[in-house]
Amino acid sequence: MSLVNHEFRLLLRQRLTVIALALLGMLTIAALAAGMTEVSRQRAAIAAIPAAQAEDIGAIAAWIEKAKDAGSAAYYSFHPTWNAPAPLAFAALGMRDVSPYILRVRSLGLEAQIYDGDTFNPELALPGRFDFAFVLVFLAPLFVIALFHDLVSGEREAGRHRALQALPNGGRALWRRRTLLRLGLLWLVLGGPFALCAVIEGVAPPTIAIVLTLIVAYLLFWIALAALVGRLRWSSVANAATLAAAWLVLVLVVPTLANVAINRAIPVSQGAEIALAQREAVNRAWDIPREDTMDRFFAKHPEWANSPPLGHKFHYKWYLAFHQNGDESVADRVQAYRQGLEARESAGRSLGWVLPSVGVQALLTRLADSDLTGQLAYQDCIRAYHKRVRTFYYGYLFRDLPFGKADFDRAPKFAEEACARGRVPVDPA
Repeated sequence: MSLVNHEFRLLLRQRLTVIALALLGMLTIAALAAGMTEVSRQRAAIAAIPAAQAEDIGAIAAWIEKAKDAGSAAYYSFHPTWNAPAPLAFAALGMRDVSPYILRVRSLGLEAQIYDGDTFNPELALPGRFDFAFVLVFLAPLFVIALFHDLVSGEREAGRHRALQALPNGGRALWRRRTLLRLGLLWLVLGGPFALCAVIEGVAPPTIAIVLTLIVAYLLFWIALAALVGRLRWSSVANAATLAAAWLVLVLVVPTLANVAINRAIPVSQGAEIALAQREAVNRAWDIPREDTMDRFFAKHPEWANSPPLGHKFHYKWYLAFHQNGDESVADRVQAYRQGLEARESAGRSLGWVLPSVGVQALLTRLADSDLTGQLAYQDCIRAYHKRVRTFYYGYLFRDLPFGKADFDRAPKFAEEACARGRVPVDPA
């Protein structure tokens, strides 16, 4: 222990090392604070939904009460859905930074609503948010390089290497102590603030342990790479340049080129194209006989086939029927789009077994439920809820029942906790 204390005191005398550790600590704390602030903002926005929804529905209900028209209620009523951040989301925001986490849907065609809210296409979302995952994956290796590039070469250039080799407990034992000391300090600077914030956010202890282990493993990879370069007996400057080039290639260049290659190998249409196709199908319904629309709808939804005839006046059940037909017309596109995104994500995960930077990023976002899998699960929740909403309004429209103010309270409510993430069956129709 006295030898470790001695090494620690020597380390504190190295101003650049102390500055590097302090800077990494400040970046870690800043990233965690930014992540917690963003997650807090999202939770506050979700918490404000009930009050805003009650005010909105109250105004619509007061107007609907006069005519008791179920079609107007279905058309004008928005129903909120939300994707609350997981406890670990503060550390890896992932797609939560570029994809909707709140979406208000109507009983009209759903696919256009989903992809209108898809401001950034999922396949184009790239890591770049300043959060803990960014600091760990992109910045931490630079600090490893700063602390380890001259671990041995610096002593050799100062003329102390042979003397240190000859000392009792010198040689490999000395380099082992210095390596473990620097590793421990880096892990403490990164893992200490993270663990504190994770406890505050209510992250499960096993998840905290996994992330702390992941930090150690990622640091060890870069330390091993620095040791490998150090064995070449180059100068400290050459070591630093080589390791910096390795960082550039392994963290930036190769992942970017791999992402481009995956996108070309697995072509995926844009979500906006699905929304446009759905709208075209909906708009086409105005130009064809209403009976054709209803026959197509009843063929897939025979439970409503005994509905009274339309008559000559406009009826909302026809309007909602051709919106439903529009969704069903793009169901194959929706499925292909989803399968393409999942194939790209699978290829990216496979790349993570080769590139530690990609693997660490992927694991953190998966633990935080902020990756593509989490976003697609949220879309499945929306589809399942939308089916309940439109079925609720169909019950009034296709039976010509009046819809009053009290009926708004019977409308289905979105319950995220009842939506099993990743286990909701996909039902684009």
